[in-house]
Amino acid sequence: MIDRRGFLASPLLALPSWAADPMEPNWHQYGRDAAATRFSPLDQIKPANAAKLKPAWTHRTGDASQRPATTIECTPVVVDGVMFLTTARAQVRALNAITGEPLWNFNPLEGSRRAAPVNRGVTWFGDGKDRRVYAAIQDKLYALHPKTGQLIKTFGDNGIVDLATQFDKDMTGLSFRVTSPAVIFEDTIVIGGGGGEGPRAEAPGHIRGYDVYTGKRKWIFHTIPHPGEFGYNTWPKDSWQRNGAANNWAGLSADLKRGWVFVSTGSASFDFWGGDRIGDNLFSDCVLALDARTGKRIWHFQTVHHDVWDYDLPAQPALITLRQGNRTRDAVAQVTKTGFVFLLDRETGKPILPIEERKVPPSDVEGEKLSPTQPFPLKPPPLSRLEVNEDLLTDISAEAHAYALKKFRSLRGGVPFAPPSKQGTIFSPGTLGGALWGGCAFDPQRQLLFVNSSELPSIVTLRDGKPEEGFRFGITGYEKFVDEEGYPAVKPPWGHLTAVDVNQGTFAWREVLGEYPQLVARGRRKTGSYQLGGCIATAAGLVILAATADEKIRAIDSSSGTPLWEAQLPTGGYATPCTYAAGGKQFIVIACGGGNRQRTPSGDSIAAFSL
Repeated sequence: MIDRRGFLASPLLALPSWAADPMEPNWHQYGRDAAATRFSPLDQIKPANAAKLKPAWTHRTGDASQRPATTIECTPVVVDGVMFLTTARAQVRALNAITGEPLWNFNPLEGSRRAAPVNRGVTWFGDGKDRRVYAAIQDKLYALHPKTGQLIKTFGDNGIVDLATQFDKDMTGLSFRVTSPAVIFEDTIVIGGGGGEGPRAEAPGHIRGYDVYTGKRKWIFHTIPHPGEFGYNTWPKDSWQRNGAANNWAGLSADLKRGWVFVSTGSASFDFWGGDRIGDNLFSDCVLALDARTGKRIWHFQTVHHDVWDYDLPAQPALITLRQGNRTRDAVAQVTKTGFVFLLDRETGKPILPIEERKVPPSDVEGEKLSPTQPFPLKPPPLSRLEVNEDLLTDISAEAHAYALKKFRSLRGGVPFAPPSKQGTIFSPGTLGGALWGGCAFDPQRQLLFVNSSELPSIVTLRDGKPEEGFRFGITGYEKFVDEEGYPAVKPPWGHLTAVDVNQGTFAWREVLGEYPQLVARGRRKTGSYQLGGCIATAAGLVILAATADEKIRAIDSSSGTPLWEAQLPTGGYATPCTYAAGGKQFIVIACGGGNRQRTPSGDSIAAFSL
């Protein structure tokens, strides 16, 4: 029974003794490991028996809502038979990983009238003398005891660090939020987050390191550089006081041997007009390598110069190791909304495969000055289409095509990096195309990087700014290029799962992923669907993911892309799954939160499968 504070009055079972170091059966980080590879060495579930997977248990979090619609983007963390997760309304909960029975619950927003924040899970810490669960919810960082869920009072202010403070900037009137888990190196917990990117004053996205025991801030890296710092000359002189965002909302990764933390950043605000931030705007849209002990920049690589397309880097950098003959090479794989996969040398940040700067169209919007070029990887091929033209418009029906054609002819653009305009500009991939926060999974044995991606162009129409916004321009809304029924207005397939050969820079295989049940009923199969959530890989040769609008979870053969198993979920699994071993069994778990941008009902299930 849970008391009114959200804690179990008596545990349902005794927790196991905690190991000092994470063991192979665990899923001990958001991306399974600090490197964010999303690869598990478990092999009980394999291609030969995946079809025998059955439901093992289902836990209902009990806090879903249809209005406003909630979702669950959490990937659970599992350590020694205990699962830690965040719910639809960002409560932190521990479950018995074998049975799904609740152990404790902590509600950081109890009594709050705030809308349910997006949250992708927690951070586990264990160093042999101490064990903790850290939860970054909205604008606070909570340190919890893993056996009880109670706040560890010696951390921060009675267990809480206010992330909207100690920012090296006046934060009056600025909002801060964090959506993805922190990463830990030795005794430093590193956190991202920041302000939004709308046409209003926003907080910057500075990266900070805190003492893992006390919560004291140890260092800060300014993603909008201050005077005298590297990159300051890529902004107007007062941008460090005025501009916001350039935030890390998608999470971080860490190289525990080097002692480096890797950061992916988003665009600066306002994200569709940059007339008040002329320049390349370092360190927006960058892969950053920082010294985890000091926060000092080691290297950076910018994937979009002076972003006005909301082309945030949407996923953790994945730290992978390439096998090149008898040698190995440490690398960073960064998937993007642009559909590009950037493969960078981990030591230097230099491209491993060729990247060229190509000319892109200029802007004719008042005050704007775009970068004349943008980086285009020559390998691997883009995961999503870079253009929209009349030949690529939807063919699912004559009515849908006619609707799309009329809309398309009213717009500008259709080419890579088409500038936003007051007429309306269409560009592909859109802000929700390419790869998103589900990231990628890397199989070191097969040297394959697995990425699921979507085809969904965006339309951006600039309007005159409002006095309260403080910007010369705003936008009419975040518009998707869809037909009258809400399906993408380009030809299917609209979603893929791709295996990238990271050494050759080619696609080893590529399969259409997902369907829309309403279109299946009309005889339209294999359309693919828009996807939310990512995939994981296992040593046994499986890629496992949900993410699709048909609300299914699937197991795919890693070597061929052949579907091996699928199951209908109670509601959409718009998150990235995890897999772990407990009680002699391997489990696959997915958060079924539904809702989100898929136009499907919200839910509150955590669903587990096993043989």
